Amino acid sequence: MCLLNIFRRVKRRKFHPPPPTPSLLNILVYSLLPIAVLSVAILLAFWMYRHRKPPYGHVDINEDPGPPPPSPLVGLKPLQLLEIKARGRFGCVWKAQLMNDYVAVKIFPIQDKQSWQSEREIFNTPGMKHENLLQFIAAEKRGTNLETELWLITAFHDKGSLTDYLKGNIISWNELCHVAETMARGLSYLHEDVPWCKGEGHKPAIAHRDFKSKNVLLKNDLTAVLADFGLAVRFEPGKPPGDTHGQVGTRRYMAPEVLEGAINFQRDAFLRIDMYAMGLVLWELVSRCRAVDGPVDEYMLPFEEEIGQHPSLEDLWACSVFPRNGSWLTLLQKEKSCTVF
Repeated sequence: MCLLNIFRRVKRRKFHPPPPTPSLLNILVYSLLPIAVLSVAILLAFWMYRHRKPPYGHVDINEDPGPPPPSPLVGLKPLQLLEIKARGRFGCVWKAQLMNDYVAVKIFPIQDKQSWQSEREIFNTPGMKHENLLQFIAAEKRGTNLETELWLITAFHDKGSLTDYLKGNIISWNELCHVAETMARGLSYLHEDVPWCKGEGHKPAIAHRDFKSKNVLLKNDLTAVLADFGLAVRFEPGKPPGDTHGQVGTRRYMAPEVLEGAINFQRDAFLRIDMYAMGLVLWELVSRCRAVDGPVDEYMLPFEEEIGQHPSLEDLWACSVFPRNGSWLTLLQKEKSCTVF
C-alpha cells in the first residue's frame, strides 16, 4: 500500500527535462557580435574623419568659394601642356596650347594655395589690364584631394624673362632704352592709384615686392611686361594692406632699408623698395649693352662679382649699405660712356 501511494505521487508530478546545452556556434556568435559591431563603428568613424579632413592639415581647399567659373576662352576649349619653361619658389610655369594659341600655365601645388589666391586677386583687381603688365586669362582648380593643382593661365611670351635674354644676348643702346622705358611704364602704372579706371572701378596702388629681371618678361619686340604678383600688396583707402612684412622677395634685390630692418611699413616705403630693385635691373641692362666702351662682360646678377650667386643677408648688407669696392662708381663710369638721346 505504501509503495502504491509513492508511485501515485511520483506519477502526479510533472517531469521537466534538463535545459538544452547551447551549441559552440551560438557561443561564438554572441561573443564576437559586440566586438564586430564596435569594429565597424570605429572603421566608419575613421572613414568619415578622413573624408572630411583636407589632405593637408593647414590647408582647407574649400575655405573659399574658389574662382569664378572658367573663362569661356578656356572652359570650352582643349588646353594641352607642352613643356616646362621655368621653375620658381611657388610652382612651375608650362608652355601650353589653347586651340591655335600658346599660353603660359603657372601650376601651384595645393600647399601654396595662399600664393595662388594672392596672385589671382591681384590679377582680378580693376585696372590690371595694361600693355606692360602680364595679361591674365583664367584661374582654375584641377584634380581633387591630394592631386589638386591650382592653375593661373596667362599670355605666353616666347623670349622668356629679361634674365634669360641677357644671358644669351648683348643689347644695343636703343634696345636698352626700349626695355627700360616699357619696364618703367609698367611699374609706374602698377604703383599708380587710379580713382576710376576704364569703367572697371578704382585701381589701388600696388607694390610688387619681388621686382627683379626674372619677373620681367619680353615680347617679341623687346617690350617689357611685369609678371609674378604672388607677393604683391594693394593699398586701398580705408582697408589694411594685408601682409606687409618687410623682408620678402629675393634677397639680392632688397633695398638697404629692408636689410637694416628700418622700413616704416607705409605705402610710399614699399613703392620705393620696388624702385630700388628696378635700379638694379637697369644695372643688369647697362652691363650687357654694347654701347659701353670696351668688351661687354658675361651676364652677372647684381653684386654677383662681389658676393657670389648665393649671398647671405649679412653679405648683402655689407655690400649695398656700405659698398667697399667701388661697384657703383664703376657703373656710373660705364653709363657716362653711353650716348644720350
